[in-house]
Amino acid sequence: MSGTDTHDDAVISRQVRRLESLLEEKGIVGGDTVDEVIDGFLAGASPVNGAKVTARAWTDPAYRERLLADGTAAVGELGFSSGGVQKQRLRVVENTAGTHNIIVCTLCSCYPLRLLGPSPGWYKSEAYRSRVVRDPRGVLADFGVTLPESVDITVWDSSAETRYMVLPRRPAGTDDLSEEELAGLVTRNGLIGTAVL
Repeated sequence: MSGTDTHDDAVISRQVRRLESLLEEKGIVGGDTVDEVIDGFLAGASPVNGAKVTARAWTDPAYRERLLADGTAAVGELGFSSGGVQKQRLRVVENTAGTHNIIVCTLCSCYPLRLLGPSPGWYKSEAYRSRVVRDPRGVLADFGVTLPESVDITVWDSSAETRYMVLPRRPAGTDDLSEEELAGLVTRNGLIGTAVL
């Protein structure tokens, strides 16, 4: 498995197309309206948002405490939401010297879209969703991440009600970087936990 693995979305795509067709046939909504809603929903979704949250937590200890205590409220302070159409609770889990976190949704591909952007194909794949709970070290190795055996790996399973985001460890030697420069170090995979940053 790697960040470039693909996923066959044929079944889901057919279901979505069928639902759109039914909505149009019943006169409930037109195709243009569906496209506008989807475009509007995705317009503000980006891993840049999660990176900004991370950089703030790295530079503001009080904000970091609020983020870990109530992720939903803390990202709201910066103008972000964790959900989309329906509200979800955001729980932020912090990587430390002794713990590495990784997120998954074993049922589908739930994750904080507004903070991480559209989910990568590998995140939605059956291979990732089933394997990461059984063999997180192996999955991390596939992404090029090798952690000492002394580091515990915790896998967090997202749901329709609760989304997770990983707060990566701040890299050493970054004390002189601005919040904006720190945000530039953070990747989507780091926010999922398949990278250290």
